[in-house]
Amino acid sequence: MKGLKGKVVVVTGGGGGIGSATCLRFAEEGSRVVVADINAAAAQGVVDQIKATGGDATTMVVDLTNFEATGEAVAKIEADFGPIEILVNNAGWDLFVPFLKSEPNFWNKLIDINLRAVLNITFPVLTRMVERKSGRVVSIASDAGRGGSSGESVYSACKAGVIAFSKTLARENSRHGITFNCVCPGVTETGMLETFMESAGNKEKLRDAFTKAVPLGRLGKPEDLPGAILFFASDDASFITGQVISVSGGLTMHG
Repeated sequence: MKGLKGKVVVVTGGGGGIGSATCLRFAEEGSRVVVADINAAAAQGVVDQIKATGGDATTMVVDLTNFEATGEAVAKIEADFGPIEILVNNAGWDLFVPFLKSEPNFWNKLIDINLRAVLNITFPVLTRMVERKSGRVVSIASDAGRGGSSGESVYSACKAGVIAFSKTLARENSRHGITFNCVCPGVTETGMLETFMESAGNKEKLRDAFTKAVPLGRLGKPEDLPGAILFFASDDASFITGQVISVSGGLTMHG
């Protein structure tokens, strides 16, 4: 894709699932990749894979729910590795818990990881992008945030918030040449999905139900997502902002 070679890209939650697949794909395009994750070993593993194929990558080990620590990590990356030109907000977490069986501490954890973390890293990165009058921000939301999902009330609310946040920033920052778009995965085979299904019970029954509900006849794979993510980050999408695309095998077909 156009305009990705040599660009510094930060991928949050880059140590696993969709994040690692996205990091590897950016590296294939010649981008300089910052693998951001709270799990240092997972992040380093992805960096090692990229470097083994001749790519350029580094880790950013940080708890994104901590605003001050996130700002410091962003400043260090920009000083040591270069200006961040692309941000992919991918980190997330969820469990299957019906709303009336949940409690405030659980809500707080979901909100901190799935919404507040996006705000925490977007703020320092966007501040610098505005100074440079350029940048791309791609946020991984969810179709749960577009149409709701049983057992995911607070998670759905967070992802709807990410979509609305992205659309609003797209309006506020268009004059600076910065674009904001969202990619919404459907049911995708990641570690988070395994944890989610285990928390719901009847794991294999649920997997079978999910699979049958997808028109293309299978669950998503992490490798299904990077194409859409990289497209929004590329120069091919320079005239696209404030948009949302689902990568769900047809499970959802939003207009």
